Amino acid sequence: MRKLLSSLLFSCVTTMALQAQIYTPSAENLAARKEFQDMKLGMFIHWGASSVLGDGEWVMNNKKIGVKEYGRLINIFNPQNFDAKKWVATAKAGGMKYITFITRHHDSFSNWDTKQSDWKITNTPYGKDALKQLADECHKEGIKLFCYYSLLDWYRSDYQYETGKTGQGTGRTQKSDWESYIRFMKAQLTELLTNYGKIDGIWFDGHWDQLDNDHDKTLQSKVNWHYDEIYKLIHSLQPQCLISNNHHLLPIPGEDFQAFEKDLPGGNSTGFGGQSISQLPLETCETMNDSWGFNITDKKYKSTKDLIHYMVNAASLNANFLLNVGPMPDGTIQPEFVETLKEMGDWMKINGQSIYGTRGGVTKKQEWGVVTAKDKIWYAHIIKTPKDCTSIFIPEMKNKIKSCNLLNSKKALKFKQQSGGVFVHLDGVQVDPIDTIIELQLQ
Repeated sequence: MRKLLSSLLFSCVTTMALQAQIYTPSAENLAARKEFQDMKLGMFIHWGASSVLGDGEWVMNNKKIGVKEYGRLINIFNPQNFDAKKWVATAKAGGMKYITFITRHHDSFSNWDTKQSDWKITNTPYGKDALKQLADECHKEGIKLFCYYSLLDWYRSDYQYETGKTGQGTGRTQKSDWESYIRFMKAQLTELLTNYGKIDGIWFDGHWDQLDNDHDKTLQSKVNWHYDEIYKLIHSLQPQCLISNNHHLLPIPGEDFQAFEKDLPGGNSTGFGGQSISQLPLETCETMNDSWGFNITDKKYKSTKDLIHYMVNAASLNANFLLNVGPMPDGTIQPEFVETLKEMGDWMKINGQSIYGTRGGVTKKQEWGVVTAKDKIWYAHIIKTPKDCTSIFIPEMKNKIKSCNLLNSKKALKFKQQSGGVFVHLDGVQVDPIDTIIELQLQ
C-alpha cells in the first residue's frame, strides 16, 4: 500500500509539473506574434542613473561600486532634456516600428514611479515618470512599446547575489531572501502591466547570472526563477503581451519570441550564442557603437551601410533587428545616433517593402547576398559585389517567375530559370554601394 501511495503521489506531482509547463497562447497573442514579425525594425533604449557616469550600463559591476556610493546617483541624475516626443520621433525617422525601453537594469534603478522601491527616477531631482511619458507618446504615435526588465540585481540584498556571477563587488553582506525578491519582481511587473496602458512585450535579461558559464547549454540555474508563475501573471494581465528571455537558450514554455544578443540567429561571435533556433518569432539586438548604455569615450560607431546590412541579413533569417541607442544623462540621444538612424530611415522609405512584412529562410545566404520574401514576391539583396558581375544565381526557386526587375527603377532584367534555381542577368545594372534589390514576381 505504501509503495502504491508513493507511486500515485509521484505520478500526481509529475502530472502537475507537466501541466505547469503547458502554454497555449491566446488568439490575441498569436496575432501579436505575426505583427511582431512584420515590424522587422525596432529601437532598444538603454538608459538610467548609470548614464551619469558615462561608462556604460555595467559600470556598477565593472568598477565594483558599493551600493551606498552608487545610490548617491539618485541626487545627481537629472535628465532635464528628456523629451519622449523626440525619442519616438527619432525612432519613427529611423523606420522603426517598436521601442524596447529599459525599465529596470541590473543596477535595479527603476525608470518609472514604482511603489516597490525608493531607488527610482521619481526620487531624483528630475522627479518625473519617464516610462509614463514614453508610453503615452508611443500609444499616440502608433509605436509598439516593449519593456526590458532585469532578472538579476546588483543593488538589492534580497536577490541571491551569493551565487551570482556578477555584482560581487557592490558590498552586500545581508543574507539574501529569494522569496522576497520574487514577490518584488511580480509586484513591479504588475505595475508595468497595469498602469501604463497596452504593453506589447516584456524582454527579460539576467538569467545567465545564476549559471557557471554561458557556453554549456545544459547547465541548470542555481535559483528557481518561478517563470511559470511570472509568465502566467503577465499573460493574465495582458494576453497579447509577448514574452522573451535573453537567457541564451532555447525558449521555454510561456515565451513568445526568441532573442539573440549581438549575433544573427545561429551565430556565436560573442561566446554566449550558438543556441538552437526555435520556430517562434526571432529577434537580434545590436549596438550602434560598442556600448549599450551611454559611454562618453566610445567612438566606434558602426556605419549606416553596415547596420543596413545587419538588418537585411537578419530579415533573411526571419529575424527582427533591434538597434540600440544609449541616451546621455541629460536625456538626449547622441547626434551621431540620430544622424545614422535618419539615414537608415531614408533608406527604408525607398526600400522598406523588401524588409517590412517579409519572411526569411527561403534560401541560404549566397556569396552576393541574401533573399527575403513576401507572399509571391522574392527580393534578392545584392550586398556584396558578385564575382561574376554579369549575373547572380538564386537557388531553390521552384515556382515559375512572372517578372524580374530592379525594385526601384522597375528596369526589367533578363533571367533564365532551370530546375535548380534561376540566373538573373545584370547587363546594364549599376550595382548600388549598399544594396541592389531585385524583385521577382512568382506565379
